[in-house]
Amino acid sequence: MAVVAAAALVATVVHAMSVSPVVIDLQTSGQRMSQVVTIENKYAQPIVLEMSAQEAMYTDEGVMGTGKPTDDLLVFPPQAQIPPGGTQAIRVQYVGEPELAQSRHYFVTVAQLPVKLPEDESAVQLLYTFQVVTGVSMPGKRPNLAVTGAETFMGGDDQPRLLLVLTNDADTYGYLSNGTLRVVQKDDTGREVFRRSMNSDQINQEIGLGLVGAGQTRRLLTPIILPQMGGQIEAVFTPTRR
Repeated sequence: MAVVAAAALVATVVHAMSVSPVVIDLQTSGQRMSQVVTIENKYAQPIVLEMSAQEAMYTDEGVMGTGKPTDDLLVFPPQAQIPPGGTQAIRVQYVGEPELAQSRHYFVTVAQLPVKLPEDESAVQLLYTFQVVTGVSMPGKRPNLAVTGAETFMGGDDQPRLLLVLTNDADTYGYLSNGTLRVVQKDDTGREVFRRSMNSDQINQEIGLGLVGAGQTRRLLTPIILPQMGGQIEAVFTPTRR
């Protein structure tokens, strides 16, 4: 009997297998058309894996798979068996159209397959599936990400938290974590009650990458706790210069 468990996009399973990195950025041409993803088997037994690719779409939660297979990505090898304690490198390469109107995203799925057990042996096999978030952009293009709104929302723990409205009117995607963020909250009288500046690492650790697709407006719920609901919130994003 097989039990399938889906692993989170930014997580690894310590006692099973690990996949790194789980977010990759490719380009339609040049040296960055491909990248290697490494899979480590932490089981005491061999594991068998199958790799596939599907199109993804943008949501307020980030990206999600559409279930539609794609030929835009070549994943090699498509299957692999990794011995206990061993590693396997898989190459993800963009082979689609060289000229895109807008950048795109895909999911590369790394799925653990059940192994055949001896006829006299019965066991539950816990199988893991990882999604590698794969972005494809055009060389020389840059995002134009900005915070165009900020407000409060009540979290499930009854704590007021920060909601950011992010827009990107460029033809390639961008990350909130590729810059700095300054947040100031004032109460209804204009008195400042909260101020915080976050660098790229802090944004990545506390909020996440903050992916915003080409032409997307995203309402991003953050875990940042504010002192009160309502009031006036100013949030300013400054991209990192490259």
